[in-house]
Amino acid sequence: MDILQHGFMQNALIAGLLASVICGVIGSLVVVNRISFISGGIAHASYGGVGLAFFLGLPVLPVTEAFTVGAALIMALVTLHARERSDTVIGVLWAAGMALGIILLDFTPGYNVDLMSYLFGSILAVPHEDLWHMAALSVSVLAVVAVFYRGFLIMSFDEEFARARGVPVDFLYVALIVMIALSVVMVIQVVGLILVIALLTIPPFIAERRTGTLGVMMAVSCVLNALFTVTGLWLSFQLDITSGAAIIAVASVGFFLSLLLPGKQRAAA
Repeated sequence: MDILQHGFMQNALIAGLLASVICGVIGSLVVVNRISFISGGIAHASYGGVGLAFFLGLPVLPVTEAFTVGAALIMALVTLHARERSDTVIGVLWAAGMALGIILLDFTPGYNVDLMSYLFGSILAVPHEDLWHMAALSVSVLAVVAVFYRGFLIMSFDEEFARARGVPVDFLYVALIVMIALSVVMVIQVVGLILVIALLTIPPFIAERRTGTLGVMMAVSCVLNALFTVTGLWLSFQLDITSGAAIIAVASVGFFLSLLLPGKQRAAA
């Protein structure tokens, strides 16, 4: 516990646990709705917001949130109303966001040493004031999921049945995409935009194979995310390696180990 004597490690642990909760809940909805590709598109498009914030000299977190939510809304509308072209449009927004971010950073005077932290994460450098922002965002997202939990549950497993029962599927879908965008921006500081999709999908995938309800799947995903994050953080401190990569490496090992174990159907047999 000596490492927790450092203030930056305390901030990193709090940021990691907040990210674990948000990724466990939202990641479960991503996995059961099979929208990992959209999540990847949102994550990479968010780099345009990072570049815009640096170019304008504005705070990175709120600018990136606004930019990413805008890109996510376009993806949500396209997938709802032009599903046959959704892959193409998401791919274009994915690349365009990255290109815009890089170009804006090229036009930004000076050498921006923090830019790599947005690609690969920098959980050890999360400032104390950002923790309050992350906590408020986590509470807001969890509150929305709690209020509309039953609607998300029905929509996730049978969309046509949900529409027949009067569930506002389009509204819930757009709300889910916006929450994914907000979660991605929050987790970027922990593992970076290149690795964020792994933290959103690996723990929920492992949990889905061993749980029978969405609520339990979310809880197990949160616990697994916390385990992977804390273990990766400890390894990065001990071995002096990049924290985001260490967290995802631990999660990847957990993923492959889980494949060696029986899922819920084989276990029941």
